[in-house]
Amino acid sequence: MILLIHKDDAVVEVIDLDTNKSIPITTSKIINELFNVALVNVERVLVWCHESLREYLNIEGLKTSFHLKNMMISYGHNQYFSDRIGYIEDSPFLKVNKSVKYPTWLMSSQVGAIYASQFLIFQDEIKLNETFDFVLNAIAKQGMPKGLFCYSEPNLLKNNAPLAHSKSASNFQLFKFVKLHYKGVWSSLLLLNIIINEGSVPIWSFIRNLFKRHKKTKLKFSLEPFIENTSNKSSTIDIIIPTIGRKKYLHDVLIDLSNQTMLPKKVIVVEQNKIVNGRTELDYIKNKAWPFIIEHKLINKTGACNARNLALKEVTSDFVFFADDDIRFEANLLSHSINFMHKNNLSAITLSCLRKNEVEVFKTAFQWSSFGSGCSIVKRKVLNKVAFNLAYEHGFSEDADFGMQLRNSGIDVVYFQKEKITHLKAPVGGFRVPYINPWQKEEGIQPKPSPTVMLNRLNNSTPKQLLGYRTKLFFKYYKVQRIKNPIAYYKLFKKQWEQSIYWANILKEQDK
Repeated sequence: MILLIHKDDAVVEVIDLDTNKSIPITTSKIINELFNVALVNVERVLVWCHESLREYLNIEGLKTSFHLKNMMISYGHNQYFSDRIGYIEDSPFLKVNKSVKYPTWLMSSQVGAIYASQFLIFQDEIKLNETFDFVLNAIAKQGMPKGLFCYSEPNLLKNNAPLAHSKSASNFQLFKFVKLHYKGVWSSLLLLNIIINEGSVPIWSFIRNLFKRHKKTKLKFSLEPFIENTSNKSSTIDIIIPTIGRKKYLHDVLIDLSNQTMLPKKVIVVEQNKIVNGRTELDYIKNKAWPFIIEHKLINKTGACNARNLALKEVTSDFVFFADDDIRFEANLLSHSINFMHKNNLSAITLSCLRKNEVEVFKTAFQWSSFGSGCSIVKRKVLNKVAFNLAYEHGFSEDADFGMQLRNSGIDVVYFQKEKITHLKAPVGGFRVPYINPWQKEEGIQPKPSPTVMLNRLNNSTPKQLLGYRTKLFFKYYKVQRIKNPIAYYKLFKKQWEQSIYWANILKEQDK
């Protein structure tokens, strides 16, 4: 590892941590010096640290955190860009949990690290005259969707490290970053949100960046572990499947599981039937021989959240495959996925799950912004503190919320594009059993968006993200509703939004 110490936007010292010897400084500019060092130390980890935190740098923590070559980590008590970035970015990567290793492109100059070969990929992608923080965030923002794994990592500093605050971006730098790394319309939406929600008009910062172009890149990163993990190759896996009224489709799923090169140890099927003391329709579970144990639960309470939670209590294997009851997959799905997780030391992956003839657009594995509750594999040991929130039952966003629970416990969700699942979207799909939510029984203004969607927003978004979502929703609904008078529409939209928040808070209280 090579450590670069900096202060006041200038290099103070460069040290080879393996030999503890100083390296001659070629330029005081931090980014230029990092590139110079990287060129002659391609297979080394580059570490940066502000001089005030030098004695608090946790080298051992850095070593244990840095398990992939295609990784960038940093830590700072404050972020370079203000929370205004939430007005235009709708992702789980902004509400950073500082107490755990959390996936985010929000990088800090206070302390961080990146593998030299990965850093050099950006040599022609960034401008060297930008501030250090601006460049670090630009690298992560460009690289993260292409397979550069980026994290806020508190383990980079020792527990007794003091609070240190780095410089924050100006309005000009914020608008510049948005113009370079988002599509053109987002700069206008950022301005609009600031005007509407804050009463401020940073028009000059907007105009000065008006003609800057969105930066397109052809970056691509491949997962490269430092040391390939070959231990525990004999892992076991359990499958959990909630089901209602899909006898034939579930049978096909069990057939695909029975043909796996890595057979599951146990398949936990939770069948829901609203009829009290009703009979199962899944006769083939007992009438047919299967190469694994099938634990079949028949319950008269509907809802996928409850069904999955019941199934999770029965899991005993090393891994859990969260499966839908209307999917198909090849014989190597489980073995290839588990090997992928072992090799790269991953705890949670979501697999490619597309409809028939739908084309996969992602070319590499990367940090996923959601979680597929019917197409994911997770290590059992990381599931102790998470569960599907019953407040989302018979609604939407339970999978997004579950993914956020994982991230907030320090577990990243990785999208694995190589192993394919075909989602049949069975014609008896949807929730299959009609369910009327309490707000649907009310007369008058109906909530928009759905209260369960709003609940997820309230729980897992920053305040600025929530306001930005409201603005986008306003324009989205305006196109499809019948009221074309903008004033009349705004009054209706405001009432619908307030109703959604009202019911979301009721759901939140019910979950306590």
